[in-house]
Amino acid sequence: MYLHELKIGNVTLKNNILLAPMAGITNLPFRIICEQYEPGLVYTEMVSSKGLFYHDEKTKQLLNMENENRPVAVQIFGNNIEAMSFAAKEVSKIADIIDINMGCPAPKVVKNGDGSKLMLNLELAGKIIESVVNAATVPVTVKMRKGWDNTHILAIELAKIAEEKGAKAVTIHGRTRDEFYTGTADWEIIKQVKQAVSIPVIGNGDIKTKEDAKRIFEQTNVDGIMVGRGTIGNPWIFREIRQYLNGDLVTEVTKEEKLQIILKHIMLQVEFLGENTGIKEMRKHMAYYLKNLPNASSIRQKINQIETKKELEDCIITYFQK
Repeated sequence: MYLHELKIGNVTLKNNILLAPMAGITNLPFRIICEQYEPGLVYTEMVSSKGLFYHDEKTKQLLNMENENRPVAVQIFGNNIEAMSFAAKEVSKIADIIDINMGCPAPKVVKNGDGSKLMLNLELAGKIIESVVNAATVPVTVKMRKGWDNTHILAIELAKIAEEKGAKAVTIHGRTRDEFYTGTADWEIIKQVKQAVSIPVIGNGDIKTKEDAKRIFEQTNVDGIMVGRGTIGNPWIFREIRQYLNGDLVTEVTKEEKLQIILKHIMLQVEFLGENTGIKEMRKHMAYYLKNLPNASSIRQKINQIETKKELEDCIITYFQK
């Protein structure tokens, strides 16, 4: 009933459980790990339109999709119409869907007028959506928050503008920019957006378990859901949600499966980023993989001193085989 294919423009997703774009998290290795558990769609980290416009090599690296399952959405951000239009043309060459970030709360993003700051300038937001839609050759979607703060709840208005300007779906995170990730996500605003537009609406915020997934569908009637922080150290959540929504027996992750996923993640990070950076990047993921496991604190401290792939692999294998 809740689990089904999702059509976004001319792209049909095999299911409506999506991996959220997360800066510093959803790089190629993490997406490949998640793809084993069959989300309907994965998103890149947010990509700077100005970075693409000025041919920045680090920005281009975020677009690496080598050996990746499809479809993949690329999320772009910026407030300059020319740069966003250029980015849309470039990204259309490789992406299945382009998502416009109008929800990021990070200070370094909003101080430039990007991300969720665009919710305070709906006229400019509309022009950006229109320019991206006109420049892109793939479907365009928009990700937003509930609003800027409690006196500027703008999701319904922005969703209507997005639909009017040609966006094929919108994603709503049920918090204001002021709230960042604190408190509880407001799913009522997601329900209101769903009632206000006819394009698909994807709900986001506080989906940490399979039960949360079912509850947000029940409470909001959304067309799909997007799971963000609930996937970190927990990529099998996609399998659990799909099985749970289907009424199937939920396959619990085993110790051995968890070990093999961690080892694969380490290998992919090192291949993608090189040993030094790859191992450092794995530290934050390891903290989540080990959460609530015995002696997690002491093993994390040990991992934070490790600098080579072999050391990290040996450490994890020894820990899991105890």
